[in-house]
Amino acid sequence: MGTFGVLWRGAKRGTTMRFLDVRTDCAFQMVFGSQRSRQVLRHFLNAMLEYEDEHEIRDVEIVDPGQVPLVRGMKDCYVNVRAVLANDSHVLIEMQVLDVESIEQPVLYNAARLYSSQLRYREHYRLINPVIALTFTDFVFFADTPEQMMSRYRLAKKQRLMDYDIELVFVELPKFRKEGSELAGAQDQWIYFIKNARTLDRVPDCLTEPMIRQALEWIDESTLSARELETMHQRREVLQMQRDALGKARINGVREGFEQGRQAERQAVARVAHGQGLAAVHIAQLLGCTLEEVQRLLAVPSA
Repeated sequence: MGTFGVLWRGAKRGTTMRFLDVRTDCAFQMVFGSQRSRQVLRHFLNAMLEYEDEHEIRDVEIVDPGQVPLVRGMKDCYVNVRAVLANDSHVLIEMQVLDVESIEQPVLYNAARLYSSQLRYREHYRLINPVIALTFTDFVFFADTPEQMMSRYRLAKKQRLMDYDIELVFVELPKFRKEGSELAGAQDQWIYFIKNARTLDRVPDCLTEPMIRQALEWIDESTLSARELETMHQRREVLQMQRDALGKARINGVREGFEQGRQAERQAVARVAHGQGLAAVHIAQLLGCTLEEVQRLLAVPSA
């Protein structure tokens, strides 16, 4: 552990601790998306993508996530972190907490856009580097494989089995059921950290990886300012409102068709957020739409 236990004032034996929920965008960004995160992110990607020996990632460059093209209106399915590896491969890392329709479509869209946007005018196609989209879902996405927590797909030409350099990796957090005593390696520890950090009241002995312990220090609430804590809690409340709205939409049976269901979900989110006192301009930011669209959603009677 080195000097970790000495420097981290919140980790004293017997001290009750509280950690941020890594599944929220701000906390996930805090751990993996800042310039101080490079070594933590490198260790995380090596563990999640199972790179080792000659394939091990030696270094990463963290790119401003604002540079990644997003699908308009999909504020609940966004890229959190983009990294460039030492071999020039690009990695998109997403945390998807809402069970919305067809999340694989924006995931593939973002990966394909990044793949194609690497090429400048009249440059040769061989200059395009591989893209990996690593997506965590806080819900079961592939219900037909209840025991398969991680799924990996590579785009290929069916007739000739020609691989293209786009890989999609999905990690379904609810399918990870291991307790601390059952963790087998770095990958297990990272997934356990992401799924359970919010529920921990101390640094568990099962999380032995120094990079994970460093990440825990960053999300220890005692190390944050009052303003930072308020921002984090607001984001968590907004996500909970979205979950509640989606649940209400499903109960009411409004997802009978994609377009109709999607519109009803957006209306439900808008109304729940409005009922909680969120201003229309902030609801527009939440949904990724205009202020006029929010006003129409709030004015139209429910189906």
